Amino acid sequence: MVKKNSTKTKVQPYEIGELDHYLFGQGNHYEIYKKMGAHEVTKNGKRGVYFAVWAPHAVNVSVIGEFNDWDETKDKMKRGEPLGIYTCFVPEAKKGDLYKFCIETQAGEKIYKADPFANYAELRPGTASRITDISNLNWSDSKWMTAREKWDNKEEPVSIYEVHMGSWMRHPGREDEGFYTYREFAEAITKYVKEMGYTHVELMGIAEHPFDGSWGYQVTGYYAPTSRYGTPEDFAYMVNYLHKNNIGVILDWVPAHFPKDAHGLADFDGTPTFEYPDPRKGEHPDWGTKVFNYEKPEVSNFLLANALFWVEHYHVDGLRVDAVASMLYLDYGREDGQWIPNKFGGNENLEVIAFFKHLNSVVCGRNKGVMMIAEESTAWPKVTGSPEDDGLGFTLKWNMGWMHDFTEYMKLDPYFRKNAHHMMTFSMEYAYSENYILVLSHDEVVHLKCSMLNKMPGEGWDKFRNLKVAYAFMMGHPGKKLLFMGQEFAQLREWSEERELDWFLLAEEPHQQIQNWYKDLLHLYKKNKALYELDNDPKGFDWINKDDIFRSIFSFTRHSKDGKKNLLFVCNFTPMARPDYRVGVPKKKKYTLLLNSDDAKFGGEGTERPTVYQSEKSECDGRPYSFAYELPPYGVAIFKF
Repeated sequence: MVKKNSTKTKVQPYEIGELDHYLFGQGNHYEIYKKMGAHEVTKNGKRGVYFAVWAPHAVNVSVIGEFNDWDETKDKMKRGEPLGIYTCFVPEAKKGDLYKFCIETQAGEKIYKADPFANYAELRPGTASRITDISNLNWSDSKWMTAREKWDNKEEPVSIYEVHMGSWMRHPGREDEGFYTYREFAEAITKYVKEMGYTHVELMGIAEHPFDGSWGYQVTGYYAPTSRYGTPEDFAYMVNYLHKNNIGVILDWVPAHFPKDAHGLADFDGTPTFEYPDPRKGEHPDWGTKVFNYEKPEVSNFLLANALFWVEHYHVDGLRVDAVASMLYLDYGREDGQWIPNKFGGNENLEVIAFFKHLNSVVCGRNKGVMMIAEESTAWPKVTGSPEDDGLGFTLKWNMGWMHDFTEYMKLDPYFRKNAHHMMTFSMEYAYSENYILVLSHDEVVHLKCSMLNKMPGEGWDKFRNLKVAYAFMMGHPGKKLLFMGQEFAQLREWSEERELDWFLLAEEPHQQIQNWYKDLLHLYKKNKALYELDNDPKGFDWINKDDIFRSIFSFTRHSKDGKKNLLFVCNFTPMARPDYRVGVPKKKKYTLLLNSDDAKFGGEGTERPTVYQSEKSECDGRPYSFAYELPPYGVAIFKF
């Protein structure tokens, strides 16, 4: 009797088999990137490259590249069912070769596409994929990776330096852009970040993208670190180097949309493969981009596996998920008639809700200590709630409400701040509804919004003093912290991706002084558990006086779990000195001055002051005890007790 499957060829480990089709078709093939794309393998004793691409509506597909003189007749690919994954083995192909897929569409056209799963790409303006091997990257960060498994962001400090690599710092005098390579950047950024006191670096625009002006938010190569700064090995070196210096790495990740570039994902096989077919759902009118079709298991799998790829293969510690609101709302950026309601008649994208629950459960479930961060600008409930409780499952959410109120308040002439006092206190009404990051991001210093310094009212010194008190308030307020590069030394110009930051400003005292101030705030934050241990617990924060409206002074305390080494913040948001100022305190004890904005190294008067203040029984701010402190114009004082 002949066995049923005796005619079947045994599937090799590197080949796409039945199980791959099944899992990919279910949306659960979490390591699909190990099979799709281009991988160096040995077949029948011959070394070559195995190619695999999903093109369900293609009539024919061939792989073209440097190995076959871009001849579309030479390496035809075989269609695999039921999903329409095309595969072939090319013995002539080798590491470093450029390639694309030639796809014959149902309309009889031939289109030439980069590989959606490619791990490396040709330097722009070229658009081909490049064969590489990332299966054996050199890692020596096991100490960091082991510690990460036990790390809990809720109880640890997180202060993020948001960086665009290509414009942070450049090599002068070169004919090209002068970009730092991943390796050069690793060493330079590590030295700077350690000195400043940040805990994490968040990198914009790492996945391959054709247009510099998109800042990396219009991605064509989701599985490839951009070739602008080097090879995949160089990128791994950078992550490894930062880890060995105890610095976490967060990447911006863009699952919301993709560009219409001819070589990219748009109309991949001549039909809407990765995007929704109906433009009312499948296009962003504001951005001129396509929207992923989260209804298709293969598309959501492409994105799920991509998140895991960066976290597991490249050891990245967190993903900041871009434009979450644009994904959640079907009517985002659309007028009436331009969008399709869900089956219940609402504006929520039900497939996206399911996608986020799946994504965050899998990424955080498989990788303890990794952060999934939502850039979400609305009041959508339970963004950081658990999926079991109908939440989306993110670790943290950008606090855009706080950012808006805070920047609007800071722009005001101090005389008028009394009329907007609530803008600085309102955030505490909802501070515990989500796990928040307070952000002053790149979005706030572009498109004529001015740099942080130039948002401040007044002239010269006034601007710097305003900014100092603003940063102190931010550091004391519950929530993790993020600041975009250049704002720590009061960059004057708006940010542009076309040039490096204005580091020359640090030759001037006021810029040095504000950098010193922010540095000391960062180190204070890292050293004091009171500033991060109870971020998500009302026990961690108390207003001393949130109603000192006419003087625009805010005072509050921060507490650690054990109640020791608490901090008291006093922030004066006007140019008026308050020589008769008293602050109410909860206890009769000594209050040690840790940070004083009037110190000469921060650009203050440098007036000598006592370090220790003994409170006395004298009611103030509704507290039984108080002590006197001469509060200078725009003065900040931070005490330990």
